[in-house]
Amino acid sequence: MMTPERWELTELPLQIDLESKKILKSLPSAHAALAELKGITSTIPNQNILINTLGLQEAKDSSAIENIITTHDDLYKSELNLDSFKSQDAKEVQYYILAMKKGFELVSQSGLLTNKTILQVQEMLENNNAGYRKLPGTALKNAATGEIIYTPPQDFEQIIRLMTNLERFINDAELCNYDPFIKMAIIHFQFESIHPFYDGNGRTGRIINILYLILEKLQTLPILYLSHYIIKHKSDYYRLLQEVRLNNSWEEWILFMIKGIEVTAKETTELIILIRELMFDYKYKLRDRYKFYSQDLLNNLFKHPYTKIEFIVNDLHVSRLTAANYLNKMAEDGFLKKSRIGTANYYINEPLFTLLSKR
Repeated sequence: MMTPERWELTELPLQIDLESKKILKSLPSAHAALAELKGITSTIPNQNILINTLGLQEAKDSSAIENIITTHDDLYKSELNLDSFKSQDAKEVQYYILAMKKGFELVSQSGLLTNKTILQVQEMLENNNAGYRKLPGTALKNAATGEIIYTPPQDFEQIIRLMTNLERFINDAELCNYDPFIKMAIIHFQFESIHPFYDGNGRTGRIINILYLILEKLQTLPILYLSHYIIKHKSDYYRLLQEVRLNNSWEEWILFMIKGIEVTAKETTELIILIRELMFDYKYKLRDRYKFYSQDLLNNLFKHPYTKIEFIVNDLHVSRLTAANYLNKMAEDGFLKKSRIGTANYYINEPLFTLLSKR
């Protein structure tokens, strides 16, 4: 058994065979679940609805792992960008979704997941441009005891070398022909062990997970998020990361990540089906009742669980007075709940809020 002090991070690919029978046996059901999710995604007419609603959910969960805690109510209020509402934790969660969307845009454009993209994601996430760690002293500690459990690379040149190697491992298919799920587990472990930034390593690493699935064309949208699964199994997540360092226990770690993909894909598919059913319900009721109904209006109400006049103005290209009339009429008829912060009104899609908050 190694100690954290003696264990040393090596470049990829690893010189061991990680395709055990257990791991290979776990792959088909995970791939089937992810393929079903990819298919159900295409049934939502405006896919920005999923990027935004599920992205906000992921931003909340991923930030919660790092003890950045916000409620759904605060998160959606923060999205309204009202001067009268301030929440630093909700603002940090907003940085997360912006960083995720930026990463998705860059990977979609280039067909690569590069260190430049990772740096841009982390910069947007942390709202600074500190870049890779240049000063020694970073250590990972047990939150309860304060004991150092792992010391990542301290030398700036070593961090650069390992990140350059990781970039090649991510993008060069000839370097390693493992199944993408196995590679994702290795990539996540490697990035978290390099721990290249002063802050935001966990959240950046979880964004890399979904960007890698996009890169491999296993998903078309950034909507498969493992943070909810990690929260439910947080002690196992950190224990298994450490077991790889201490005992080279790769199999259990990889199985954990593959199981996370399968479980999360199934849960996300179920959630999207419920969102779709709710959208259809609203569509028929609004279309039958209002001459001003449009698909753009419906999309707005499901892209923003909390909407406001400005969102309607921008999405429907109508005047403020017209937008206010639409929203107030739907609130009077019970389709939305009208609320107020300071001098500003906002409107809540309560069934959608309830659906997203239950998770």
